[in-house]
Amino acid sequence: MNSKKPPKKTQKSSNSSAQQPRRTLKPSKGSTEVAANASKVTPALKKKGPDSSKSEDGERIQKVLSRGGIGSRREIERWINEGRIKINSTSAGLGDRLKPGDHLQINDRVVHWEKFAVQPTRVLLYHKPVGEVVTRRDPEGRPVIFSKLPQLAGSRWIAVGRLDINTSGLLLVTNNGELANQLMHPSTQVEREYAVRILGEVSNEMLARLKEGVELEDGKAQFDKIIFFGGEGANKWYNVIVAEGRNRLVRRLWESQNVTVSRLMRVRYGPVVLPERLKTNAAYELTDKELDLLFEFAGMPTEKHHIDKTENKDQKSKKR
Repeated sequence: MNSKKPPKKTQKSSNSSAQQPRRTLKPSKGSTEVAANASKVTPALKKKGPDSSKSEDGERIQKVLSRGGIGSRREIERWINEGRIKINSTSAGLGDRLKPGDHLQINDRVVHWEKFAVQPTRVLLYHKPVGEVVTRRDPEGRPVIFSKLPQLAGSRWIAVGRLDINTSGLLLVTNNGELANQLMHPSTQVEREYAVRILGEVSNEMLARLKEGVELEDGKAQFDKIIFFGGEGANKWYNVIVAEGRNRLVRRLWESQNVTVSRLMRVRYGPVVLPERLKTNAAYELTDKELDLLFEFAGMPTEKHHIDKTENKDQKSKKR
């Protein structure tokens, strides 16, 4: 089958695992379609209580800087322990909080942290085409995804995971470093679903091995689910689910069985589904309601929403 798009689901192979309904964010006509409960509730993503790092006396350094995309909380705590962060010219401690008027330095460079303290969270669904790289600058001059995104005032977009240059599909980007880190951390085991076109003979024994696990150069890996989606002759379509983000994992698993991946497209990341109507190089911004659901999934408290409506209007115009 040589169609340009993954076929719609028409049948399930006997080799497929039985699908359970799952909770997803699937934007449609500007609103969220919320399916039934998730098929796999990850233990690491439990809803947390109120955030104790924020009070009238300010917020902890690691929370403010991670939200601004400077680094993960763990990285920032390491920098504090190494004496690389100063508040008002004094080395910071792990429990220190940033208060209005504080002078912050990282490696003796001034950081205007106040902009991170007031920045509302934004999340975009970007439909990445083949040929773009997920980096800010490419030494080979290839197109980069960040050049296609709207400009942010006072912060930057952070990619939630990566897609290699030959993989298309759903890429989440956000200005909230803490949210990005929570969705990417290996301990969370967030599901990633891909539509994949295979060139070569696929046997029942091969599918069983891929679900049981095969040894790769960086350790054992497997597909959590393999769902047959159709195809004739040498080309067949499958949807596969993995719960980790190792480099080129889906391709390497199939190639370990001596078959070729001729097309690969990510269609879901955690509860977020790539909308069918979203064209390549286009982006969709999550609504307030969809943001709340994503925060809940990530085990983080929701925020008060005060995004500039003009920015939203500009972003919607970019999707057309």
